[in-house]
Amino acid sequence: MNHLSDSELHEIVKNVVSRTMGSPESETHKTPCTGSGKKAIAIGSDHGGFDMKEELKKELTAAGHEVIDCGTFSREACDYPDFALAVAQQVSDGLVCRGIVIDGAGIGSCMVANKVPGVRAALCYDYSSAVNSREHNNANVLTLGAGLIGVNLAKQIVQVWLATDFGGGRHAKRVDKINLVENQYLKRR
Repeated sequence: MNHLSDSELHEIVKNVVSRTMGSPESETHKTPCTGSGKKAIAIGSDHGGFDMKEELKKELTAAGHEVIDCGTFSREACDYPDFALAVAQQVSDGLVCRGIVIDGAGIGSCMVANKVPGVRAALCYDYSSAVNSREHNNANVLTLGAGLIGVNLAKQIVQVWLATDFGGGRHAKRVDKINLVENQYLKRR
């Protein structure tokens, strides 16, 4: 049975008291971009997601977002982990508020991004999964499978994903638990 350290227990209690007393959101849930306003967004893809990435960049720019392109810059064969990592690092370092990664299925990029501390990547494939990933899980990286969804659906997913706020409340304690798991393994290194 895993036991919580005193500092982990203290952090949980602090977050619960903060939410109960009506204080601002806990530090673990603050992001540099809340609401449906304009955001700085990192985007990347492998060769399989290149065309979709280029289309999404146009949409994001037209909507007024600052877009940081982490590559790839052609259809030449490349490895998705390189670009998923580049996007996830931008999010983890606080240089952008959200990230989007596209590969053939979106699965591998999601796995890579979730290895980076502070990243909660979600593979979304429809409107509902996009809303849920933000509202319930406070996802900050979106992964898409260019071989599985069309560009029009991808545009809709990105639009709703960026516009959906984290719900907080009962979901906050669950995101806190995700963070505790991550911290537990970071401490072992």
